[in-house]
Amino acid sequence: MPLPYRWLTALMLRYNGKSILIDCGEGTQIALREKGWSPKPIDIICFTHYHADHISGLPGMLLTMGNAERTEPLLLIGPKGLSRVVNALRIIAPELPFEIECREITEAEQTFFFDGFDIKAFKVNHSVVCYGYSMTVTRGGRFDRERALEQQIPLKLWSRLQKGETITEGGVTYTPDMVLGSPRRGLKVTYCTDTRPTDVIAANAVGADLLILEGMYGEHDKLEKARENKHMTMYEAAKIARAAQVPELWLTHYSPSLTHPEEYLGEVRKLFPNTVAARDGRTVELNFDEE
Repeated sequence: MPLPYRWLTALMLRYNGKSILIDCGEGTQIALREKGWSPKPIDIICFTHYHADHISGLPGMLLTMGNAERTEPLLLIGPKGLSRVVNALRIIAPELPFEIECREITEAEQTFFFDGFDIKAFKVNHSVVCYGYSMTVTRGGRFDRERALEQQIPLKLWSRLQKGETITEGGVTYTPDMVLGSPRRGLKVTYCTDTRPTDVIAANAVGADLLILEGMYGEHDKLEKARENKHMTMYEAAKIARAAQVPELWLTHYSPSLTHPEEYLGEVRKLFPNTVAARDGRTVELNFDEE
């Protein structure tokens, strides 16, 4: 439940003018406002699962977008049943000035491709069908001017080829690989809540610059409760981060009874030193490697 000092768990990813929200529980739009962000420019909303604390804020969010005179389409991604759940929630938000597209996840692992980045969903182990997500920003190879000159590629085509476009001109086809080096390392964030530990989480987090996992409980005597309700303890999250060899772990999705999650970091950091007990509004800017 949302608390006076803590909203429900959600994540906003922003890249190249695009805003991607993962989950939308009660009060999510207030958390956005407190951060100084607007719901209007959100391009994509992904849902991990359909428990109320992860989706019940959607009708209000949609109405706020509509009241802000949004006209651009909104894409929703989530497990099977997405269209049915969204249509049911829209009984209280029936008229909107923009279209909504629902894309349902149909596989245990499924990737959605966009301009410059992709979003991969992977099924985890909760009491209902639930998915984690990895967002990867792809990065092409460096433009090789000398190769372009050697192959006598017209100068006017360089920028289009650099952007990944294949061009046919004068009976000759030019492809991006003619002027680009090997793809460079991009950026990756992996996010997962509401699950028992499973190997698929670590497997999908490999190569992530940031891993965000639920740390539902910090008390050792809550392990049995975590197993019963298909949640994860902070220590289990730390072990996943260690297995995936990520540089940083943020814990989130705390039990309402866990008022001071930072109190448990001493023990958690023995398993994974670079662990953060995240709080509302925490942000970081991830940058490409200098190369």
